[in-house]
Amino acid sequence: MIDNYKRREVLELIGLSGLGLFLMPLISSINLKREILKRKIPSGNEFLASIGLGTWQTFDVGNAKLDRDILTEVLSKMYDLGGTVIDSSPMYGTSESVVGDLTNSFKYQNNYFYATKVWTSGKEAGIEQMRNSFKAMKRNQIDLMQIHNLVDWKTHVKTLKDWKEKGNIKYWGITHYLDSSHSQLEKIIKSEKPDFVQFNYSIRSRHAEKSLFNVAKNNNTAVLVNRPFESGRLFGITKGKELPDWAKECDINSWGQFFLKFILSNELVTCVIPGTSKPHHMIDNMMAGYGEIPDSKMREKMYDYIKTL
Repeated sequence: MIDNYKRREVLELIGLSGLGLFLMPLISSINLKREILKRKIPSGNEFLASIGLGTWQTFDVGNAKLDRDILTEVLSKMYDLGGTVIDSSPMYGTSESVVGDLTNSFKYQNNYFYATKVWTSGKEAGIEQMRNSFKAMKRNQIDLMQIHNLVDWKTHVKTLKDWKEKGNIKYWGITHYLDSSHSQLEKIIKSEKPDFVQFNYSIRSRHAEKSLFNVAKNNNTAVLVNRPFESGRLFGITKGKELPDWAKECDINSWGQFFLKFILSNELVTCVIPGTSKPHHMIDNMMAGYGEIPDSKMREKMYDYIKTL
């Protein structure tokens, strides 16, 4: 039997006092399962919460105290609502060190799933950069180390396989953010069998459905989705527009949830990693992992509706 949170319980959980009234429309009719939707890592024996957090731009705040205080709240609320995946990169300025400093203050710091990347050329340069990431994120082991945008991937894949065998990392993966790189991702998945692949996918950008998802499935590769909001462009086309009434059938109470639930309706998606620096946006994103997930019929209805806007 599935127990559901009452609205009051959720407001107590997120603990945002004045913001509670602002967030009420986001949770007023959603039925929250006690646990967020989780999906299995095919090459491992663990499950990940289906909504995580990307840190590109949003966590590159250096030592700015006010920004760090707000981001602490972002990380805290994500964890309160069941999220664990934090994705970063040395490409993202100070994001790795900000993540490391902020999570280090939590007693549950070891419960997060830390993902970052190597983004340089050359074996020794890659090793040095990854070691710096360990220090920045304050980890003895990184859960997932990825080759960022396939930079010098043939060199780094050897190091990552070795580091996984030694226990320095739990999983390794490859990433990109362009449709034009999907075919190359497929070739590497087939030949190297990474634990994870990360790529772009959204309600209007469905190129990965042609074959990349199936290649990942056939090779036991987990899928992280980046750019779920198309760098914010999706909110531009929905600005000022009301959600269709039928969206409530899937417990959708915001456009952000609409876009994220569309992605989660694809069962081959392991986790979506939208970026944000705002606590109320983090909570809104997390809500997409609760309640009903669209079936294939609803999924196409959502897609057809967006095409009319």
